[in-house]
Amino acid sequence: MAVFAEYRGLPETARGASIALGNFDGLHAGHRAVMDAARIAGHGSFSVATFEPPPRAYFRPGDPPFRILRPERRNDLILAAGATHVFELPFNGEMAAMTDEGFVRQVLVDGLGVSHVSVGFDYRFGRGRMGHAQRLASLGRALGFGVTIVEEVSGHGGKASSTAIRQALMAGEPEVAADLLGGPWIADGIIEPGEKNGRTFGFPTANMALGDLIHPKMGVYAVRLRIEGESEWRDGVANFGRTPTTGLRDPLLETFIFDFNREIYGQRVEVQLIAYQRPELKFPSLDAMIEQMHRDAELAKEILATRR
Repeated sequence: MAVFAEYRGLPETARGASIALGNFDGLHAGHRAVMDAARIAGHGSFSVATFEPPPRAYFRPGDPPFRILRPERRNDLILAAGATHVFELPFNGEMAAMTDEGFVRQVLVDGLGVSHVSVGFDYRFGRGRMGHAQRLASLGRALGFGVTIVEEVSGHGGKASSTAIRQALMAGEPEVAADLLGGPWIADGIIEPGEKNGRTFGFPTANMALGDLIHPKMGVYAVRLRIEGESEWRDGVANFGRTPTTGLRDPLLETFIFDFNREIYGQRVEVQLIAYQRPELKFPSLDAMIEQMHRDAELAKEILATRR
């Protein structure tokens, strides 16, 4: 087993690791630096410990969707980066009530049996965020494990952070998000049947609800889509929104794939947001909307041709 949803009762083969500790939503350059530090301390071997659900979801359950990565994709990427295990520490009332020292003793020492812990310079932990990176280093010295504190990693003129990535996506700046992430942001999910209006005017779309993934700025994007199990990224144009012209409904990411005519209902896909083209609009007529969709598709083809 590579992913554990508990820190108690672990097999001995999973304990004693050099751990990268943090939220790891997005796996941006700062997260990768923390993992690299854990890898170095572990002489090439490391694991990752994060929280599930994220503390923000526990404390603010009414917030809009904010995840940059679904947990399954996050774990797959962490393991692909060389981690031996991912520990999804359950964030619940018990975890929220732990002091900083209680967390270190119960979770890191008694549970994971860590040999080393790597964290970002701004890492906070324990009840009310009472603990910080230097406090973790002090507790590590007292309890017999090493600590590496990774300094700020910059990107696009500022600190590489999940917050900056979210802000870029909500502002319609997928290129900024890509710079911080090290590649385009990807929305993944299952293609579901839609209203099937698009096929009646020559634009059949692959429709996907984003669920608890962050909702980017509504509007039209140049995108690339890949079907699970295939290697090819296919060019397309997508609208994320409520389709105010044909009838409002919950937001969907609707992707028109160029030169493609297969049914892919029920299949998992990944969609890269490459460039934002325009906001979602309400058109005076269906004909006006179709005319604009043709312009959107041509512009998306021009954009994608320059970004190979």
